[in-house]
Amino acid sequence: MMGNNVLHEPHISLRGLCKYFEDGCVKTPAFENLTLSVNEGEFVAILGPSGCGKSTLLRIIAGLESSSIGELSFSGLKVGTGNTGSLDKNIAMVFQEHGLFPWLTLSGNISFILENNVAIPKSKVADITQKYLAIVGLTDYADFYPHQASGGMKQRVSIARSFANNPDILLMDEPFVFLDFQSRLLIHELLLTIWQENKKTILFVTHDIEEAVILADRIIVLSAHPGRIIADEANDFERPRDMLSIRKTPEFSAKVDHLISLIRQDIVL
Repeated sequence: MMGNNVLHEPHISLRGLCKYFEDGCVKTPAFENLTLSVNEGEFVAILGPSGCGKSTLLRIIAGLESSSIGELSFSGLKVGTGNTGSLDKNIAMVFQEHGLFPWLTLSGNISFILENNVAIPKSKVADITQKYLAIVGLTDYADFYPHQASGGMKQRVSIARSFANNPDILLMDEPFVFLDFQSRLLIHELLLTIWQENKKTILFVTHDIEEAVILADRIIVLSAHPGRIIADEANDFERPRDMLSIRKTPEFSAKVDHLISLIRQDIVL
């Protein structure tokens, strides 16, 4: 028994990870030599220009694509290079598009995922579904179908579905990019509220620098194509965070300006 001196492995670890797309004799890198660790319960944002491999990285972590070179591990358990597989039940992914089943109600979209998770008792499905509909403010819309719901409502269901399924890791690929500013503010608050209650590990890809500063504990900045890490910075705003108050502080402006300068410098170079 090792007592309090046990060293915990990072929840997600990348070592020299590379991804190349091959077309005949031409090998095109999406990203190269990514090395980073994400601890359990961390909220990490990934910034970078289009084409730097952010979405591809998430898909590799999710098991939807294979890496070319390097090492990926979860809590010390290595995933072999070139391996792919179906999305693990302990990893959930929220895409730019909501991905709801159009033939199911908003409630049905949540309960369907829960019913297919063997770790969740069937007797608990209805209660969990109602709990998360309430958290995202959609109890009165439970019987709506996706075509009857706004874009913001559909993304709230997508987030509720992901957390309700109780994943260890949540991967989010620009999930709010198509929403208006007011909807984004609402969903930012909902996301942080649910995350602070559950403390899941989150990797959040975005082009929006302010969004990254509002949400994340750490911010990773990738270079232009091919993606390489040019910054890995702590984001120390206290939690819980007041979305509007933070935006008014000089520290917020300074952080945003600093990240803009890093990205601009990389583009110029």
